[in-house]
Amino acid sequence: MDRRLTPDWRKPVGMIAILALIAVWCVAVVSLSATVGGWHWLAQLVFYVVAGTIWITPLKPLLRWMETGRWR
Repeated sequence: MDRRLTPDWRKPVGMIAILALIAVWCVAVVSLSATVGGWHWLAQLVFYVVAGTIWITPLKPLLRWMETGRWR
């Protein structure tokens, strides 16, 4: 049987880690909403665009680990 076709424990663990990362990041950003809400609308836009995309950064090594078992 081909090794690539057998299920691996890293994929479900990685999916749970991704969901946990998203949940923690959402809580962190929402906890800042009272402060950010007082900013100028343009500053809010920049903050939310950056906060909405920066959570993707740790996904690359996590996805690599899920596929290969190595972080690098």
